[in-house]
Amino acid sequence: MEAESADLVRMTLVANGASPELAQALIPSRQLEAGEQYRFHFDMTKCIGCRSCEVACNEQNGNPAHIQWRRVGELEGGVYPNTQRTYLSMGCNHCLSADCLRGCPVNAYTKDPLTGIVLHSTDACIGCQYCVWNCPYSVPQFNAERGVVGKCDMCRGRLLDGREPACVNACPENAIQIEIVNKEAWGKDFHTAESPGMPAAGQTISTTRITLPEQSSSWLERVDTGSIHLEHAHPSLIAMTTVMQASFGALAVMTLAHELSAAVLTSLWLLTTFALNVSVFHLGRPAYAWRAIRMWRRSWLSREVLCFGLFYGSVTACAAAAWLREFQWAITPLAYCGILLGMCGTLASAALYLVKARPSWNTIHTPVDFLVSAAYLGSLVADVMTRGFVLHRNLVLVFAVLWGLNQSIRIARLRSANLFERRASYNLLRGEQLVYWVALAFLSAGASVLFAYAPLPWLALFAGTVTVVIGRYLFFVSVVPLSMGLTFIGSRAEVA
Repeated sequence: MEAESADLVRMTLVANGASPELAQALIPSRQLEAGEQYRFHFDMTKCIGCRSCEVACNEQNGNPAHIQWRRVGELEGGVYPNTQRTYLSMGCNHCLSADCLRGCPVNAYTKDPLTGIVLHSTDACIGCQYCVWNCPYSVPQFNAERGVVGKCDMCRGRLLDGREPACVNACPENAIQIEIVNKEAWGKDFHTAESPGMPAAGQTISTTRITLPEQSSSWLERVDTGSIHLEHAHPSLIAMTTVMQASFGALAVMTLAHELSAAVLTSLWLLTTFALNVSVFHLGRPAYAWRAIRMWRRSWLSREVLCFGLFYGSVTACAAAAWLREFQWAITPLAYCGILLGMCGTLASAALYLVKARPSWNTIHTPVDFLVSAAYLGSLVADVMTRGFVLHRNLVLVFAVLWGLNQSIRIARLRSANLFERRASYNLLRGEQLVYWVALAFLSAGASVLFAYAPLPWLALFAGTVTVVIGRYLFFVSVVPLSMGLTFIGSRAEVA
């Protein structure tokens, strides 16, 4: 039936004036065999940048104008007056080793065994946006109105019906085609997936074949290198990570200092309860947050949820034991269990940001920041709860210095990095919008130490919390993701 439908489509195209060669080029004339899948072929030498493919994709999938599952970018090169501009049209690359699939905590992504297309299930999706962070091409896009992510599926329904995808059908220059590729052979040699203005194809083994102009790799460059915008701040994640790390750090410090009273443990339980509840507001579909634990065997987000959930259980049991005289023998074992779970949760939390598609996150400074922040805030919380015990003040000084040192080295490394996205992150941090927040974070760190030694423990805790919150805000908004070269959009940031 599939072959008969495809033949009918080609006959219709020819009857309407298309050449037999064009009709043959739109979609394959045969069915897939074992070890094969469909892929896009984009011919840059034919594209005129009309964006008909973008419009057709949005109309086919009912997306609003600001959500584009197929995007047209711009590349340029040469020296005046011998300059040239070309265009790059990209949907999903339906990679052989898709990062969106591996990172999803609810298994919303699957590799279709029939066509090889990377499919996304909106029914399973909880809107965590982890796939958005993982994809080096920024293909999955979050729809805030629907609360879920969406992406190109190569118009699978049309394809199985023998019809070409909407973008292929709309292109007036036949610059987009559907081809069949042998997955094993392509995995060994995928050099034709590489293009200026695109992340390296080897990260996920993109299957899209790109026909480039002659010698283009030596002169083509993306046009948007001077147009970098701030990313979303994710306030619920700032609050969750800060408060959860403070709770874990305080439990560790207070346990080692043998100061676990019922009041202390109840306060930590309240902090942890707040952190877990505020975390769901990051999701597009908070009511389905419970699904996030499903893929703990492979997803760091699922592991974070699991570990922090068990940490919450340990703190709850610890607080209950402290109020019940006959169970107070269990306080210390439960506290050490909570410390272990809190450590695992904090490391899992850091690991989910160590993604190649977000270069400024993908460094050793991310787990160091999370662990040092936990120790820093934990010492400040302990300082408040023990009314200025001198050991905690010394810990505040040590961890405030470590926090500042880690941030300073990170910024210096971003500045000297060879990778464009890391240098762009540095330039956002030095720009007028963020440089004042950077300065305020370091001033707050110093103030927390001064207030701790004053002693003014509540002011020290406030200043330390401001320090970590600003640092976490800068962490989220200054990241520059890998992506394809787009047009001049967003706020400008000079990149050396």
